[in-house]
Amino acid sequence: MNLKTVFHPTRKHAVVLGAAAGVAALTLAATAPANAAKAEHRPVEEKPTVVLVHGAFVDASSWNGVIKRLQHDGYPVVAPANPLRGLASDSDYIHSVLKSVQGPVVLAGHSYGGSVISQAAADAPNVKALVYIAAFAPEKGESAGELGEKFPGASLPSALNAVPFPLPGGGTGTDLYIKADKFHDVFAADVPKSVTDLAAATQRPVAASVFGDKATEAAWKTIPSWDLITTQDKAIVPDGQRFMAKRAHAHTVEIKSSHAVTLSQPGAVTRLIEQAARATSR
Repeated sequence: MNLKTVFHPTRKHAVVLGAAAGVAALTLAATAPANAAKAEHRPVEEKPTVVLVHGAFVDASSWNGVIKRLQHDGYPVVAPANPLRGLASDSDYIHSVLKSVQGPVVLAGHSYGGSVISQAAADAPNVKALVYIAAFAPEKGESAGELGEKFPGASLPSALNAVPFPLPGGGTGTDLYIKADKFHDVFAADVPKSVTDLAAATQRPVAASVFGDKATEAAWKTIPSWDLITTQDKAIVPDGQRFMAKRAHAHTVEIKSSHAVTLSQPGAVTRLIEQAARATSR
């Protein structure tokens, strides 16, 4: 069908409309490549890598629920194995992981992992935020053990088994395990027992010496921090967590959870980590 057939009345109408159609086609042809080029060169916001550091008695799989959610939301994630052998060596190891990551990092630590990230993030310019999840955040010269004594009431210490192990250079160290029949109640009371039975059997022991190791850095003094406080915690009591969060001027959220919040409420943990990521990537 042509324009002349549709518009019988005059040939003039057909000519005018035909010319208009030609102009429109030329306009589209001219602007489409420019618009396409503009879209192709529009900067895509890159999300920071989230590095997750576990604490004592668990391994990196304790972050699985959090990792799944972060990856779904487009965040690159690294969850290294925390050696749990000593604060200095553990922090040096995590620092080496941070150096291997390209681009900005949001660094999160659970439990004793908080002590590790506080030290590991020192002199790590790519770390833009620290996130403490039911975690220790010691001051320079302070140990996790001292913080525990400062805020007594945790039932975890009385549920531990001490097991000797040989040190590489000779001598004997001491590993700490949670007694299997106590694991659920003192560490993860809001997690199904079918899960905690497996966690108790596969738990990673921590060298007892780490609780006496004094921090040599406190990265929370210079790096913005966020803190998830667990109000049903029997490992690090809530008042102790509040004290450390306030001292660090952290953005704080409190939830009703056991110490094993990465297992029981991974959604809440993920939300706080993503909040830190958004706030520090503006």
